[in-house]
Amino acid sequence: MKKIECIIKPFKLEDVKEALNSIGVQGMTVSEVKGFGRQKGHTELYRGSEYTVDFLPKIKIEIVVADDLADKVVEIVQKTANTGKIGDGKIFVFPVEEVIRIRTGEKGEKAV
Repeated sequence: MKKIECIIKPFKLEDVKEALNSIGVQGMTVSEVKGFGRQKGHTELYRGSEYTVDFLPKIKIEIVVADDLADKVVEIVQKTANTGKIGDGKIFVFPVEEVIRIRTGEKGEKAV
């Protein structure tokens, strides 16, 4: 199994969710996060004063899938979340040793 973490722009969340649902991804965890990379934030005006916003709002999606579905999930997220502009985000893929469903005790891919 693989855990796929995606950092994307907030307005792309619904598109990514729908695209993943269409290939059978049944669950995900979504968090509102802040961060910066090459984008380095931006400046804004507030009551006539300029200030720098270092951390930009992003969405973090966490998905655990079977190994055979991981490449397809990465491909779909990359395609769907892409705007072609700086700050589109990143995708991280990690191996998962074990998953246990708390309610039933199921283990492995059955628990996903």
